This record gives sequence, C-alpha cells and structure tokens, in this order.
Amino acid sequence: MQQEKIHSYLESFFTANSCEIIENEPGHLTVQLTIEMDKELMNRPFYWHYLEKTNGVPNPMKLTLITDQQKAPADLKGEVMHFGAPRLHQIFQTTTKLGSYIRLFEKVNATYGNTPLHPWLGMNIMVSYQCDMKKDKLYSIGLHLISGTLIENFQDKLETLELTPKIPDLCFNLTPLIRPQSGIRRIRQFIEQSISEQDHTWADSARKRWNEDLKLLDHFYEELDEKPESYHLEKDALRELYEPRINISIQNGGIFYLTQQAIF
Repeated sequence: MQQEKIHSYLESFFTANSCEIIENEPGHLTVQLTIEMDKELMNRPFYWHYLEKTNGVPNPMKLTLITDQQKAPADLKGEVMHFGAPRLHQIFQTTTKLGSYIRLFEKVNATYGNTPLHPWLGMNIMVSYQCDMKKDKLYSIGLHLISGTLIENFQDKLETLELTPKIPDLCFNLTPLIRPQSGIRRIRQFIEQSISEQDHTWADSARKRWNEDLKLLDHFYEELDEKPESYHLEKDALRELYEPRINISIQNGGIFYLTQQAIF
C-alpha cells in the first residue's frame, strides 16, 4: 500500500506542477518536465546558464520513476522510488519550497439548482522513525470541516475525482465550522495517538545496541581517570546515531470543496 501511495503522490505532484505524464502504468510513470521542474530537480545549472546566454532552445528532461519493481517491466530504466530514496525526498522538499497548500474544487456538471460543496482539509504527513536505522510512513488524512469526520487514505479518494482551481458554475461552498488551524491540530493529535498505539520494540532494540556500544567505549577508556575529548565526542556520536526519535512533518495539504457523495 505504501508504494501505491508514493505513486499517487508523484502523480499529483507532477500534475499540479504542469508536467505532462507520458506514461502512467502500475509500477512506474514517465513525465516530461517543464523548464521550471527541470531546474528544480535535475541539477543542471550550467546547462540552463549556457542556454540563457546563447538564447538556445530549451530541452527539459524526461523522468522515469519506478514505484513498484514487481509491477514495472524488468528492462525498464528509471529511478526506484521508495521512502528514503533521495529523489523522493527532493520532491518532498520541492513541494514545500514551491508552496505546499492549495485550494481545489470538485468539478461538477450541475444542470439545475445549486450544488453544495463540502469543505475538507486534506494533509499528507510524513512520520519518520529514526535511530541507527530509519523508516518512513506517509499518512494521508482528510478532515471534514463541518462534521469533524476524519478519514485515512484521503489522497487515494482525491485521485478518483476531477478537481479544478475554480469553483464550478451552479455550485456554492458550505461554510466551515472548524477552522483550518484547529483542523491541523486535530489531525496531528490523531497521528500522535496512532503512533502511541504502535509497537515500539524498535526503540528498545536501538537503546540496547546503544548501551552495548557504550560499554565497549567505556571499556576502551577504562584505564584513564580523566577522559579525553575524543571519548566525549564518540559518546555524543553514539547518542546521535542510536537515540530513538520520531519526526512528524507536513509534506503538503489544502482545502478541498467536494460534493457529499464524493467521500461519504
């Protein structure tokens, strides 16, 4: 399921940034980057500097991303996407840099009357479990800003809808009863509660490895009454390496106005 979320996230990212998706198959996608996205992602500053100086014809690159090696063709050449992949984290950072919040409306072809659109706060949040190893988990949460209903896998539901930045004709927005800032707090509390209910033996195991290495370090310096600076530096390095920590970071989000039947 995690790989499907990565695929869905990448599809949304490139669509939102006006990149043409040339191939979109289970397990991989190929996109034609815009000039702006090429500059953001492909690390070709000398190429673009030369092109601008010579008034050359720009040739943004294509990017093939493999989101599931089991489903992608065996001979396909591309970058493998998984939590921890440098390219995926670069895309997360680019999302934050370019503006991580949007407002979109469900595209409705209303023929008569006025169609109400319900306000939803949608957020994609990365939870990173870190010690001497690292594991990332992406949450996609939707919060109905009238009833307070909270659902998971919200991004998957959005992918089934046609969205537009302009409110459709013959539609109107229902007024939220929950402010977005309050909604963000509710979603964070939900994730923190979810984390607290998980198995944390990984942290206990990390502390055990930490203590074992500390014993080795102390044994190495045990004959010295006054410990040198190198001892304290190595001790601090062990804490930095092993100390269990959980980081929660918002990747992106927005307000989505949807028909009642779109989600419920």
